Amino acid sequence: MECRDRTVEGMERLKGCRVLLTGHTGFKGAWLALILERLGAQVSGIALAPDTTPNLYELLGPWPQLRSTICDIRDRQKLADTVAAIAPEIVIHMAAQSLVRHSYREPVATIETNVMGTVHLLEALRSVPELAAVLVITSDKVYENDDSGAVLSEAAPLGGHDPYSASKAATEIVCAAYARSFFDARGVVVKTARAGNVIGGGDWAADRLIPDLWRAHVAGRPIELRNPDATRPWQHVLDPLYGYLLYVQQAMERGAQTPRALNFGPPAEPVRNVLQVAERFADALQIPPCWTVGQPDASMKEKKLLAIDPTLARESLGWRPMLDVDSAIRWTCEWYKAFRDGSDVRAVAHQQIDRYFDLVRGKA
Repeated sequence: MECRDRTVEGMERLKGCRVLLTGHTGFKGAWLALILERLGAQVSGIALAPDTTPNLYELLGPWPQLRSTICDIRDRQKLADTVAAIAPEIVIHMAAQSLVRHSYREPVATIETNVMGTVHLLEALRSVPELAAVLVITSDKVYENDDSGAVLSEAAPLGGHDPYSASKAATEIVCAAYARSFFDARGVVVKTARAGNVIGGGDWAADRLIPDLWRAHVAGRPIELRNPDATRPWQHVLDPLYGYLLYVQQAMERGAQTPRALNFGPPAEPVRNVLQVAERFADALQIPPCWTVGQPDASMKEKKLLAIDPTLARESLGWRPMLDVDSAIRWTCEWYKAFRDGSDVRAVAHQQIDRYFDLVRGKA
């Protein structure tokens, strides 16, 4: 399959391609499944059943073009059998335990899912004859972060002060090892993508700022902001997802000439801390503050400062974020307001994708 353009139109060459998307029932996964569906890919999903009610995957359904398999990626045999039946050409691996605070409560399950789950997938893919590209989504938290506020590039050392971050750093090492040991010689590209703190409509995960604020607003009970001064690379979900597809497209065209790993982060300015994001969330929804300011949880050592450098993605892919943090918050609140008002949120999601692609094309 040829992928020459670095544009939305170039991605239409995904039409008819067999794409395996793990984690399709999650927040980012459901958004990406919708985009791939629009592009005409033959999408198969492997994931756990959604773990919240409501959840974006079910709200965007039904999915007549998506072949969905409920499977725990820690189940090596079932995963291998499912992958063999799909025989994917392209794989985007997003299935993971993705919450830092949950990793403190369930460190073993986090490491089993994120590290060994990825190993099981890569092992299964070794036997797929028509495989062309594998993109594994990790995290901006893979780096050894000293909390100095330094902007971290792909050359920064890997590390992890909590089980989640360590599991994602380990996943990076595993992917590089499998690529060099088994896939490079076959001409199969294996890459990893490191994205920042993603926000957008339809996220109901626990211990994430926007979903927690939304639940507090709906319940009429304020949440406690543990680290109001903490900064994060906030970005709208469509920015990294577009980057992932560009990355796959370029990797298939240029192979080893594309970097082994890339950061996908927001514009350098403006930088918003947790409290500022909460304030803009309330302003966009036109609601009173739904939080109190508390103290950090001493048992969970969350970093205060985190910023990643997306320069390499811009230079190698031509990718750049389309939405700054304030726009990302407005688009997110637009979706939640539509949900609150009983609107067709699948239609809203399609409208936001259309608007985003217009920005990419320079038409908005």
